[in-house]
Amino acid sequence: MAPVMNSRADRALSFDIDSFPVPSGREEDWRFTPVEKLAAFFAQADGAKPQVTVTGEANYEVVGRDDPRLGQVFPPEDRTSVIEWNSFQEAHAITIPSGTSLTREVLANVTGQASSKVSPQHFYVHAEQYSNATVVLAHHGSGNVNEAVEIVVDDGAHLTLVTVQEWDDDAVHTASHRIKMGRDAILKHIVVSLGGKLVRVTTSVEYTAPGADINMLGAYFVDGGQHIENRLLIDHSVPKAISNVTYKGALQGFDAHSVWVGDVLIRPEAEGTNTYELNRNLLLTEGARADSVPNLEIETGEIEGAGHASATGRFDDEQLFYLMSRGISEDEARRLVVRGFFAELIHQIGVEAVEDKLMAAIETELDLTMGVAAHV
Repeated sequence: MAPVMNSRADRALSFDIDSFPVPSGREEDWRFTPVEKLAAFFAQADGAKPQVTVTGEANYEVVGRDDPRLGQVFPPEDRTSVIEWNSFQEAHAITIPSGTSLTREVLANVTGQASSKVSPQHFYVHAEQYSNATVVLAHHGSGNVNEAVEIVVDDGAHLTLVTVQEWDDDAVHTASHRIKMGRDAILKHIVVSLGGKLVRVTTSVEYTAPGADINMLGAYFVDGGQHIENRLLIDHSVPKAISNVTYKGALQGFDAHSVWVGDVLIRPEAEGTNTYELNRNLLLTEGARADSVPNLEIETGEIEGAGHASATGRFDDEQLFYLMSRGISEDEARRLVVRGFFAELIHQIGVEAVEDKLMAAIETELDLTMGVAAHV
């Protein structure tokens, strides 16, 4: 008999560490994660702080953990995020003032320090009413980083939030993105994961008023021995809100592993909801594995639309045959297929520097391993 799934509405939310026992790996939230590699993340985080530099026109502050703005989105949802909450001593607060429209993105560079200890890292990003801005969190370096990002998008604000994980090969990174959307708020939330031994990003969205619209985009390229995991929860608890999710990943090499779990909860009061989520994975070599789990929980029939799609596969032989029949070499044909696979998503990002970085990273990966992939 299949296990009975609890509603995501019943998930634990708490600032108390004891509310979240150390995972065994059998829990639904952790069943795809190599929890043995995160043992240090389930204890107190006391490593050296990552180096953070912030440039741009937004208001930037380093604040203590007693700042009243912190913790107001909603409480942590799992063991690593509650450990981070109880470990950090200062947070990086980025505020876009009401009515302000920034012409250039705000860039926060996060550089991890090589250490066996786990470092807590906390961001607070607030787009005040009717503001318009792009904020990029760029992660580099090494170490073990347990991060939380609290994101508040006020009424009528437009925010693009990009997080790029371009870690060294030995880095381990967990991140909890907790998002609160105001009336008619618009958020484009983008997760790009290209490096790191293990990267696990959980993103949860809460609507507070009608008319909010979130577009969630994700791209990842997973190499042999690498684990990249994305877990999303969109909690539609108000009428007439919109959510769209598109995540795409390519995997190559033995034991390359990606996980994508997309949970959408439409509560009884969320009439007029319109939501759709899509995940696609392209396996470039043997030995790679992609787990993709879309979930829709609908508690009202009065919705505009709700759907999901998920697909994982290897190269389309018909596409390769068509290109090769036109005189294109097999190597270049495979490159064209991979570029085309990512192209539509990349063009939606809307941040030229991030689009260029992602395309360059894809080209680098193809240069290094396409010779192996050609023998699949």
